[in-house]
Amino acid sequence: MNRSLLLLATCQGFFLTNSIAFMAVSGLVGFKLAPAGWLATLPLTAYVAGSAMMTPLVAKHQRQWGRKRAFQSGLLMAMLANGGAVLAVAYDSFWWLVLSATVAGYYQANASLYRFAATEVVTPDFKERALSLVLAGGILGAVLGPNIANFTRNFTVVPFQGAYLALVIVAATSLATLTCIRFPDVPRDAANTKGRSPLQLARQPLFVMSIVSCALGYGVMNLLMAATPLAMQICGFQFSSTATVLEWHVLGMFVPSFFTGMLIQRFGVLPIIASGVLLNAVCIAIALSDQDLNHFITALLLLGIGWNFLYVGGSTLLTQTYLPHEKITAQATVDFMVTATMTVTSLSSGALITTRGWEWLNAGSVVPVMVIAMVLVWVSLIQRRA
Repeated sequence: MNRSLLLLATCQGFFLTNSIAFMAVSGLVGFKLAPAGWLATLPLTAYVAGSAMMTPLVAKHQRQWGRKRAFQSGLLMAMLANGGAVLAVAYDSFWWLVLSATVAGYYQANASLYRFAATEVVTPDFKERALSLVLAGGILGAVLGPNIANFTRNFTVVPFQGAYLALVIVAATSLATLTCIRFPDVPRDAANTKGRSPLQLARQPLFVMSIVSCALGYGVMNLLMAATPLAMQICGFQFSSTATVLEWHVLGMFVPSFFTGMLIQRFGVLPIIASGVLLNAVCIAIALSDQDLNHFITALLLLGIGWNFLYVGGSTLLTQTYLPHEKITAQATVDFMVTATMTVTSLSSGALITTRGWEWLNAGSVVPVMVIAMVLVWVSLIQRRA
């Protein structure tokens, strides 16, 4: 544990504050401004699609500029994107909101690398816990994100415009915090050495398991979380109840990070991923059983914990699959697969919740959970034979 790790965890908290509030507000604003109901979550889709499209550019900037300058550029883009959303709400422009969300994808793609940067500011024997502890900074986002969205939505005459203004301030505060972090320099020979391609890296079963665990784990979480505000509105709940559900969900996502790294060191990565699969299955079962407030809270809480085990476990596996000069390629590949999956689930979320309902949405989530389980069994069998 050191100062840089603590500050990086704080930046992770600001990132999740921005992301959670942006997604919670943009889904509802999109529902109001969209020319058709099924397009309500298109701004959320644009956010994650923009992240997928920006991943190669972010990887290039990480190599050329180093961690610090690249992360700072991401925060500047976050301020620009939220400023654009302020104008979109002011002028009732749905497509301007979609464009702003796409620009915000650069920040999403950039900040998603905080967890890997954490392994570089600590000693090698602490990297599993460092990765997990930086994600624990998301607790700040769990508290601030939904509450910022709730308390600032009526600060101006136009509903939710105040929330976007608040997120500009959050990004600026994160930029000031990041400036105080010292990142290790990248050796020139390592930066210029050509490593394996993504396809070559994917020949490793652990690399495949890392992609599946991170991408599909995130996909299931995003599919259900993005639809929750609309599902609860359809069920007649006030936005304050939605904010409470989202707060519990995000606490479930990040509170376990205080001990997930220790659990991985004690029991191994694959058992933790298996626990994440089981928690996702229980979440779906609870969500299908009823639609009162307690069921929403419990299901989304378990969804968050399951995501944590899958995401931290998959990210930890990834650090075992590449050489130092291959890290940017490997990390960018996994994050591209995550954001590409989120793009599909964001658009599917809006279409399913407005046409088929909450039950169909949860039933569809069973498929990716089963895929994770099957790949996990495959990798476990390979390791036993080895």
